[in-house]
Amino acid sequence: MLKTPKYLQLLANGQLESKIHKLNKMLENCVLCPHQCQVNRLSGEPGYCKTLKKVVVSGADPHFGEEPELVGRYGSGTIFFSHCNLKCVFCQNYEISHCGEGQEITNQQLAEVMLSLQKKGCHNINLVSPGHIIPQIVESIFIAAQKGLNIPIIYNTNGYDLTDSLKLLDGVVDIYMPDIKFADNDLAMKYLGVKSYFTIAQAAIKEMYRQVGSLKTNEKNIAYEGLLIRHLVMPENLAGTEKIMKFIADDLSKNTYVNIMPQYYPAYKAFDYTELNKRVTKDKFCDALKTAERAGLTNIRGIF
Repeated sequence: MLKTPKYLQLLANGQLESKIHKLNKMLENCVLCPHQCQVNRLSGEPGYCKTLKKVVVSGADPHFGEEPELVGRYGSGTIFFSHCNLKCVFCQNYEISHCGEGQEITNQQLAEVMLSLQKKGCHNINLVSPGHIIPQIVESIFIAAQKGLNIPIIYNTNGYDLTDSLKLLDGVVDIYMPDIKFADNDLAMKYLGVKSYFTIAQAAIKEMYRQVGSLKTNEKNIAYEGLLIRHLVMPENLAGTEKIMKFIADDLSKNTYVNIMPQYYPAYKAFDYTELNKRVTKDKFCDALKTAERAGLTNIRGIF
């Protein structure tokens, strides 16, 4: 049996509803993410993410391409949100994240999507790119939980999250799944288009770890709580893998689940950058795995 999600405890004691009021108020002067746009999204004023009161969803289905601990037998109930608070020049889903392709839906409809995925047998609700729509997500979980939602919530993020916003998710999110893309703030500015990426991601991931700890699984090896970090190996080691692995091992735990991924390929505007216009070789990927091992990490996943 899976552990009962913490959001059901918050539902029972009224704290989940209390979080909704506080988060919805933040949409009037939006500072949900590190961009700190301070726009009134409720009155139709768009900020960096171009998302107003309603969320935009590009797809929602059982997904079998995630880590085995999330997929199990029936898949991870993945909801892909449109728009993003990064502008990665190599984005492989730029039509969704940059252009905003998708369908605008209400919080009630989003709750029904969650319940539908649960009904299909999905082991969790996997929220992809959720940082700019935290109020809507929490309200949707509140609605769905009242109607029987009882599977873990995954916060699947690019790592550019505001610690203050994450604190409001304490007890709502069961599994945090951040990327750590770059260890150098200047390179992150060049390729992601945002300031202080690594500095902000470090603080955010420390807060995630504080809330949920290391990844935990049940007797069927299905995750029900904890932190899972993803790291995409970049050409010419632009990501700074060694520094990232050292941060994880030293500042979090050597038992942190880290998925080192080899699937980078040039997309979107990457062809405009000589250093990005190439694939990662198997040798370089193996070097990244060895780097993680040298840092002392003991829970590494990496398949070329």
